[in-house]
Amino acid sequence: MTDTIRWQHFEPATLKAAAAADRPVLMLITAPWCQFCRDLRATTLTDPQVVAAIHDGFLAVHVDAERRPDINQRYGTGAWPTIAWLTPDGELITQDNFLNAEQMKRQLERVRAAWREKKQDIQKGLRELWAHNVDRAMHQRSKLRREMVDDIADAIYEKLDHRHGGFGETSKFPHPEALDFALVQVSKRGCERMREVVTLTLDHMMESPLHDNVDGGFFRFSRTPDWHTPNYEKLTDQNALVLRTYLEAYQVFGKPAYRAAAEGIVAWLLNTMRDAHTGAFAGSQDGDVDYFVSDAGERARREPPSLDRTVYCHANALAVSSLLKASAVLQQPSWREQALATLRFLLENLYDGQDVFHYWDGTYHLPGMLGDQAHLLRALIDASQHSGDADLLLPAEAIAERAIQKHKSTSGGFYDILHDPGNVGSMRRRNRSILDNATMAESLVRLSYLSRRPEFYTEATAALESFAADYKEYGYYVAGYGRAIDLIFYEPLFLTIVGDRTTDASAELRRTALATYVPSRIVQTLDPKYDPILLGRSGYQVEAEPVVHLTVGQSPRATARNPAELLAAIERIERERRLSLP
Repeated sequence: MTDTIRWQHFEPATLKAAAAADRPVLMLITAPWCQFCRDLRATTLTDPQVVAAIHDGFLAVHVDAERRPDINQRYGTGAWPTIAWLTPDGELITQDNFLNAEQMKRQLERVRAAWREKKQDIQKGLRELWAHNVDRAMHQRSKLRREMVDDIADAIYEKLDHRHGGFGETSKFPHPEALDFALVQVSKRGCERMREVVTLTLDHMMESPLHDNVDGGFFRFSRTPDWHTPNYEKLTDQNALVLRTYLEAYQVFGKPAYRAAAEGIVAWLLNTMRDAHTGAFAGSQDGDVDYFVSDAGERARREPPSLDRTVYCHANALAVSSLLKASAVLQQPSWREQALATLRFLLENLYDGQDVFHYWDGTYHLPGMLGDQAHLLRALIDASQHSGDADLLLPAEAIAERAIQKHKSTSGGFYDILHDPGNVGSMRRRNRSILDNATMAESLVRLSYLSRRPEFYTEATAALESFAADYKEYGYYVAGYGRAIDLIFYEPLFLTIVGDRTTDASAELRRTALATYVPSRIVQTLDPKYDPILLGRSGYQVEAEPVVHLTVGQSPRATARNPAELLAAIERIERERRLSLP
């Protein structure tokens, strides 16, 4: 990098220096895979007049959006690079994205003049804005209604591109959470609108240049609505979510091409992104347009793009959950073992028994991000279901208890970060993300069944209720919230396998229970040798051979003693449930 700007870290000491000098703060937020970020630093931010203006009137800070999502959430635009202009005490004045040198010089002068001439007006306006937002948040709480699921389905279908699939009229992102929600509605209600959403989108994505047919996986987004002009970076977290979607679509529709797309994502994750020594996954692969040619032989002769080898907790937790699902759906037991090895790395290096940390680069950093806790909680739940090891619920319960203790808001739901009295500016305010709250709520519902602790269910419901007054504002972006709401009203099919978890019979019952697509399914193995407390809470009796108890919510519906009986019972119960839906 050739720029000579003296970039500093965003921390209280930096803002204290800005306040002492009475200088606005120029915050540059970049992502490691972002070519536009590199272009900005190589062009605009090396212009001598720009550099001189920044040094003369501003204090410059640089933030990695992936490593500091808490800062990015408060100051970023949702696109990168973000140039955020702050008061010396860290309040946001305005934001820009990519600016060329001339645009940057004009904006530097505007912000500097505004701060010099209208400082009091800016400060007063920001105080009034935040006071209004806090007051608004304190008065929003409504009961949950099943019709909320229909509202979100309507929002998804309204924004569907009926020609190319996906959502939007300019750039296109996969939005796997919306597709997952739609699949639930297809399976439960046979909804033809949601079938169109899923198949049209997945088919066009899969058949377009967004899909990397050589190395596997999907690029981050397309700049045009036909999926044909990808930005070539690949992200672990996004591909893990897309993997889950193609797996579930394969389960529902049986289309071999969906299976092939899923297998390609797994190949990319395991061959390119997974570190053989740690078992953990890198965060992203750079978008090198010269490397990603469609000819495999030509690509093999080129230098592969660089990886951001930072290990992010949420991304690795998503990869764990999706690999576990892939191992069951595609009958690849070795993938389950690789997923469990990744989970062990997370528990050993990004969890200290109290806090969950956001990333690891040789050591752990940034404790207490709600999204990391929610996704690690879900990965532990999934690992317990797939391995039959109920002991994995112990750290899950501890993480849930910690989140309730440290993140719970008095107005309902969970804050995104820990309280830190040393924070300044916008970092003093703890936000409530509807997406992270939805993930946490869904995990808490599942954990309440598995641990037989109804208080987790109560906390989940309260979190969802805290967004019930304004969820419509987010449209299809909150499909994950709709999926969590659906789990409240469409009680899970709970399959409890009682018996020795190490036997082939138990393993085959687990595989059968997990291999088919069942919305809201929960699977648990209770071994009398290892799980006497949970077995006691369940009330089930131990028999000579493993037996599966099937309940809907808490209502007993059937028992099964072999895979054929289990499949028949699942099909019968789900058919009866579909017929009873309004």
